[in-house]
Amino acid sequence: MPSLIRFLACCAGLFGLAASVPSRKCRGGVRHSKPSLGISHSNPSNNTSRANASNSIAVYWGQNSYGQGSGPNVQQNLAYYCENANIDVIPLAFMNGITPPIVNFANAGDKCSSFNGSTLLRCPEIEADIIKCQAKHKKTIVLSLGGATYTQGGWATTAEAEKAADMVWAMFGPVSGDYQVDRPFGKAVVDGFDFDFEAYTNNLPAFGARLRSLMDGAGSKKYVLTAAPQCVFPDAAVGTTLDAVPFDYIFIQFYNNWCGVSNFQPGAPTQQAFNFDVWDAWSKRSKNPSVKLLLGIPANVGAGGGYVRGPKLAAIIKYCSDFSSFGGVMMWDVSQLYANPGFLEEIVASL
Repeated sequence: MPSLIRFLACCAGLFGLAASVPSRKCRGGVRHSKPSLGISHSNPSNNTSRANASNSIAVYWGQNSYGQGSGPNVQQNLAYYCENANIDVIPLAFMNGITPPIVNFANAGDKCSSFNGSTLLRCPEIEADIIKCQAKHKKTIVLSLGGATYTQGGWATTAEAEKAADMVWAMFGPVSGDYQVDRPFGKAVVDGFDFDFEAYTNNLPAFGARLRSLMDGAGSKKYVLTAAPQCVFPDAAVGTTLDAVPFDYIFIQFYNNWCGVSNFQPGAPTQQAFNFDVWDAWSKRSKNPSVKLLLGIPANVGAGGGYVRGPKLAAIIKYCSDFSSFGGVMMWDVSQLYANPGFLEEIVASL
């Protein structure tokens, strides 16, 4: 989105730079049995594609967006939310620096410590929680790269971008003795990576292509690559990367923008602003024509501009579900969601 509009949309607060300070993403009942994203943790050799899943729910964790420092609505540890059977995918927000590497998880960072001679955080609790979320709760855990505070601008050459992708893979992919690097999550291995770059990033297509190649060449386990563009098409930050690299899921931010859910017109024969149809058309000509698109929405009134719920939200989900590319709903973020009783159940009932 244009920088002025983005600034105005984010006036409620940007991400905190300190691990203990809540950061804000200015975009960031009973469950029916259903498929979710295509990761098998119990037996990687028997992975089954869930590319046809149309009712996955993804919720970002890590930035304590609701902003409470204590009390019932403060962000809890990752494993707490993995117990919720209604959530399928949890992007960890954020790795907000790549060269050099920086991770920030707001109040969850208080339980991390720095590696010797470095400011990079080592997070044993998150390590244990990732392993538990995958093994016990069958969640798909992806690491989100970028965020509103990413300011490094990318890489001067494609070679530098590819080298950075190698480093990220070594830090968060399968443990390997071939590449000695500090691993913030220790032995835990994420299920993939999410591109949430909010500004243009030099040589991001080369970075993405290299990361995709590393994931695809890792053996029998399927890793996923996701992205979270603004709904404005094409997205100014990651649009060229979306066209150049095969993605598995796109978490489209239909908020803080004129093309968001707030401008959906129920019952209208055509939508003049809300543009899920435009993204659906793009998906068919993308590098992965089977890519799934998730409807990205704020999880609470303070989570982003354009919050909707009730019959209008149900109508939006119904409209989107008529497109073959529809993959479910993404929300920013889990602290906002848990401070909004009943909202998750509304979404589950509509999927």
